[in-house]
Amino acid sequence: MKLLVTAFDPFGKESINPSLEVLKALEKNILGATIISLEVPTVCYKSLQVIEEAIKEHNPDIILSIGQAGGRSEITVERIGINVNDFSICDNEGNQIIDEKIFKDGPDAYFVNVPIKAMVENIKKSNIPASVSNTAGTFVCNHVTYGVRHLIETKYKGKKSGFIHIPYLPEQVVNKKGVSSMSLDVMVTGITEAIKAIIEYDIDRKVVGGATH
Repeated sequence: MKLLVTAFDPFGKESINPSLEVLKALEKNILGATIISLEVPTVCYKSLQVIEEAIKEHNPDIILSIGQAGGRSEITVERIGINVNDFSICDNEGNQIIDEKIFKDGPDAYFVNVPIKAMVENIKKSNIPASVSNTAGTFVCNHVTYGVRHLIETKYKGKKSGFIHIPYLPEQVVNKKGVSSMSLDVMVTGITEAIKAIIEYDIDRKVVGGATH
């Protein structure tokens, strides 16, 4: 089994992106599965082009993307990507798309097809805070969550994809009073446990993971 794991370069006013630091620290083999690492630009459409090129080159079974969710206190496994670009800030090439579809011919949303609840449960077994998230935002993280699923459905049938958001690193919140962070080693462990669940579970666990709001 091969997993293509992607992470973004720094964006906004940040000089570091925790997803990229986690990617650099991941083992290259997890439970016998080969981990292929890929840095992706925080740029609409170009991010998907880079991922598609890697899919063509490596033919992975699974594409797992990781992104920064500054302000979140947990590792959050995304459930769904929606067909909208609505950028509150510019991407790294100055694009600020507002209220436009990612793919005009695509459905309104795609559910990811990795075992999200098993992933959360595996992370929590390592005493790391984690939960299912029902929104990947409307910036490039959602763009990739939705866009990769669309590529799979239209060009690369049979593959699986998912998205995980992680908090800031401690060094990013030194001057952000009251904002949550998580250490790099804890996040690496959490992502590793999530990958193990992807490898081990063909069918997701049926456990509580919803929210009232």
